[in-house]
Amino acid sequence: MYRNRAGALPFILPHTGIRPRRALGSPVKAALFVPCYVDALFPEVGIATLALLERLGVAVEYPLEQTCCGQPMANNGCEKDAARAEALFARNFAGYDYIVAPSGSCTHHVREHLTAIPQTAAVRRVRHSTYELVEFLHDVLAVREFPWAEFRHTVGLHIGCSSLRALRLAKASEIAEPGFSKPMALLSKVAGIRFAQPSRPDECCGFGGTFSVFEEAVSARMGHDKVSDHAGAGAEYVVSGDMSCLMHQRGCAQRMGSKLKFIHIAQVLNGARS
Repeated sequence: MYRNRAGALPFILPHTGIRPRRALGSPVKAALFVPCYVDALFPEVGIATLALLERLGVAVEYPLEQTCCGQPMANNGCEKDAARAEALFARNFAGYDYIVAPSGSCTHHVREHLTAIPQTAAVRRVRHSTYELVEFLHDVLAVREFPWAEFRHTVGLHIGCSSLRALRLAKASEIAEPGFSKPMALLSKVAGIRFAQPSRPDECCGFGGTFSVFEEAVSARMGHDKVSDHAGAGAEYVVSGDMSCLMHQRGCAQRMGSKLKFIHIAQVLNGARS
């Protein structure tokens, strides 16, 4: 169990979007959900997420028995196989007002597809209480300053498909509405950061979970196109809230001989310099 050592939340502004379920100025308590692939392959992302939340005065708890949310099985139509993972997830995170994850696709699964188990009031509350990190920072905490953060590089922003079209973290090109980008709004407060403008910013990178296994050639070509788009725009780094997309793009970049680097948004906002 992790508890923060800070006092009250330092940056509280009127937010838009989700209404916080807390009294203004009272400490925020949240459970940290670290997706299984992050835990296994990119533990530094989970650590950065924890450190960032604690910097912001959030009292963080980490349920030690958490594992997978069940998304890989559910995405392949194996609903019965996903049920035990979903039930464990619901038990681990029951009772929390906020469950925060550094992953858009896992957040989307919990919110919209955690349906292999009976939909009790407790399960529905867990689903409703789960937030992707960027939307939690932007909509719930309404953070508008990161005075410790400095990233003097040109970055290309990648917003994964689930984050873009399901969680609505930014405007999708096919929707006629005013432009907005929650990840860009947060990153723009980081000292020294510069933004590259890829020609197709919201095009899928080709990962798609098991899509990259069953449609390897198509997935690889999409990844190569994405890497080329960012590199051609002058990016030194690609930043995203979805480490699975960055993992796929990094593999494509390495095979292409590209010098692009890849980093999770939690690491940048927490103060990583490179």
